[in-house]
Amino acid sequence: MASNVEAPDRWYLALLGFAEHFRTSSPPKIRLCVHCLQAVFQFKPPQKIEARTHLQLGSVLYHHTKNSELARSHLEKAWYISQQLSQFEDVKFEAASILSELFCQQNLVDSAKPLLRKAIQISQQTPYWHCRLLFQLAQLHTLEKDLVSACDLLGVGAEYARVVGSEYTRALFLLSKGMLLLMERKLGEVHPLLTLCGTIVENWQGNPIQKESLRVFFLVLQVTHYLDAGQVKSVKPCLKQLQQCIQTISTLHDDEILPTNPADLFHWLPKEHMCVLVYLVTVMHSMQAGYLEKAQKYTDKALMQLEKLKMLDCSPILSTFQVILLEHIIMCRLVTGHKATALQEISQVCQLCQQSPRLFTNHAAQLHTLLGLYCISVNCMDNAEAQFTTALRLTTHQELWTYIVTNLASVYIREGNRHQELYSLLERINPDHNFPVSSHCLRAAAFYIRGLLSFFQGRYNEAKRFLRETLKMSNAEDLNRLTACSLVLLGHIFYVLGNHRESNNMVVPAMQLASKIPDMSVQLWSSALLKDLNKALGNNIDAHEAAQMHQNFSQQLLQDHIAACSLPEHNLISWTDGPPPVQIQAQNGPTTSLASLL
Repeated sequence: MASNVEAPDRWYLALLGFAEHFRTSSPPKIRLCVHCLQAVFQFKPPQKIEARTHLQLGSVLYHHTKNSELARSHLEKAWYISQQLSQFEDVKFEAASILSELFCQQNLVDSAKPLLRKAIQISQQTPYWHCRLLFQLAQLHTLEKDLVSACDLLGVGAEYARVVGSEYTRALFLLSKGMLLLMERKLGEVHPLLTLCGTIVENWQGNPIQKESLRVFFLVLQVTHYLDAGQVKSVKPCLKQLQQCIQTISTLHDDEILPTNPADLFHWLPKEHMCVLVYLVTVMHSMQAGYLEKAQKYTDKALMQLEKLKMLDCSPILSTFQVILLEHIIMCRLVTGHKATALQEISQVCQLCQQSPRLFTNHAAQLHTLLGLYCISVNCMDNAEAQFTTALRLTTHQELWTYIVTNLASVYIREGNRHQELYSLLERINPDHNFPVSSHCLRAAAFYIRGLLSFFQGRYNEAKRFLRETLKMSNAEDLNRLTACSLVLLGHIFYVLGNHRESNNMVVPAMQLASKIPDMSVQLWSSALLKDLNKALGNNIDAHEAAQMHQNFSQQLLQDHIAACSLPEHNLISWTDGPPPVQIQAQNGPTTSLASLL
């Protein structure tokens, strides 16, 4: 709250000192701080002091109280008075910035936009504020899902930063634009932009922490681009660079020397946030690759760090990181046979979404998708269908849409009597032509679903063709879980055809891979096949060992199944509309069939 007013009277400095003392007390004494600032007006101060005091009052009321109307009144007065004064940019543009934030909080976006546009128009001689206001308006358009307008503004910002000699902030604008282009799936525009960003980042010589943070931003975009494309193996060099980069940043001390160019006074994310983000993309990679124990390890580290950060920082991005981490670890739990834990974590995501309507809007489709996957794991196929249908209604994201449709198709295949709906879905995710997304992983999964359907229909040669295609694609990018599923299904086909040797050649590596992941369902399936195969081959000792393994897996899954269905959170499977339920009532024991597990 320090003031730069010309020749201030002592009464003003005294009141300002008292106000700051009360604001920074522990705990803050906001009421007394406000009283001190309001007292300034009793002295009929000059316009510069009046405008600055309105800004200080508006800021304190906005950040520390729920009195948004009074905060708005003071900020509007600060903005109005400061526009009539020359050389008063800090007050003028800070008032515009905070006032537009307040408008957004009150869902008055149509009031925030013209205010920011006016401030941007008159701030061109003030590089720091011009860049900051451009970022703010671009963010507002992004929250409204108007990514075209946001990209245009970021492009304007990049060109302005170049003109005022700030290559650092130019890179920030361009990387932000690259992030939005990735969200829009405009891959043709992303590649040249990322190439340009890479050159700017490498050539920029400045504060080491700022340089490394640009590299982290650049590499995070590259890694997520690969992961969106399902290229788990190809991404490894980039991911390794990113992990090395974050280690370098953690050893650097924050440099107190401020940049000489005011347009450089930005940073992308705090070091601690970047660290969590790198854990997060590592978890995403481990999940796609099927290294589930590694995913668990990095999730635990990231969640511990998040808990510490959230004690000191209420930034909404931390809750977003937490939700995405939980979404990934829930999928891991379902694969590794920990359904009860997964269900409790789904409930945790619901609670986080209850606290933030925006978080729920952005993650509702994923939440229903996770519930659909849980329903499949406990054999509640009607509920799974309802959850996936709800998720499809809520998403516009093509990759997520394709993932949901693939899982819904697997539900229809298991039900066996949904031919019309199934063929309608499969037409939309045909991996042989016009596949809706560029994801290598999802296209490989679509071949697997075709193979599964052909197997259930007894068209074994066709099933083998589809599954060999899945294997070829999953081996190319180290998609371990798809590889294990394809091997065990091929083994089952060869077993049915009486080719026991070939079946054994498939099932043994499937079992080894499933144990490494570990994937409980594939281990259950593989051990059942190994038991029957060894009996057929006369290997009684091996058959007995496989039977014992099958019994152990069955018992583990059965106990987990009962534990999950007994939880009050199990009732979430019936929720398909509106915000997450606040209260989850307990029910009397499991009501689902266990046949699929035995």
